[in-house]
Amino acid sequence: MNMALDDALLQAVANGSSPPLLRLYRWRPATLTIGYAQPVDAGIDLDACRTAAIDVVRRPTGGRAVLHDQEVTYAVIAPVGVPFGTSVAESYRVIAEVLREVLERFHLPAELVPGQMRGQQGRAVCFTAPAQHELLIAGCKVAGCAQKRRGHAFLQHGSLPLELDLALMLRILPSAPGENALARQQAIGWLNRYACRPLTVDEVEDALIDCFAAALGLRFTECRPTATETAAAELLAAEYYCNREWTLAGPGWRAPLT
Repeated sequence: MNMALDDALLQAVANGSSPPLLRLYRWRPATLTIGYAQPVDAGIDLDACRTAAIDVVRRPTGGRAVLHDQEVTYAVIAPVGVPFGTSVAESYRVIAEVLREVLERFHLPAELVPGQMRGQQGRAVCFTAPAQHELLIAGCKVAGCAQKRRGHAFLQHGSLPLELDLALMLRILPSAPGENALARQQAIGWLNRYACRPLTVDEVEDALIDCFAAALGLRFTECRPTATETAAAELLAAEYYCNREWTLAGPGWRAPLT
């Protein structure tokens, strides 16, 4: 339902029935999301996910697999243009600058990566592969993001992990043959790995709201999905996001004729 609701809200913003949104949410149980076009057999152990009671869902946005548990998850859903710019790269940069302000508030010295790092494209795990305008601390990626555009609107998913169960992640997303497992572990970051004190989800969420408002000159009003948006999300969930066949097959899946 988290993914279905983001998809429904993207459509609502695209057709003008909803204002721009910053959505914050959490995951129970812990969940592995896979990119919209990512093959499930690309380094994902579904049996290990089942054993660990990890849900698996396909995102409407692209990118690679992300394990969501003790983290801040956000979705920015807005029209293309001011204040996010018109290109995908520009919107990534604007949002990444806000995230850097959040991290600096907690004395975390994050570096903004200007472009895709070579040699990383084949990896299945989002947090081992810094991409365009993403954040590193001590060379490790600490903020994952992916985007989808529909009409003149975009949805950007992002996550800021506070804690990470590395052993669990390596079970459900095992190393590829010939990959250096130790180097892979050392490349993955999370906020409390570097923070001078343990951070909480609540305080990082509050900082995210404050920094978006301050950096972009926004004023937020708390709201909930409308009945129409909720109904649209429920339909999307039934047909796609809660449909295991679609989750496993990806965008090439077609419903059987009846």
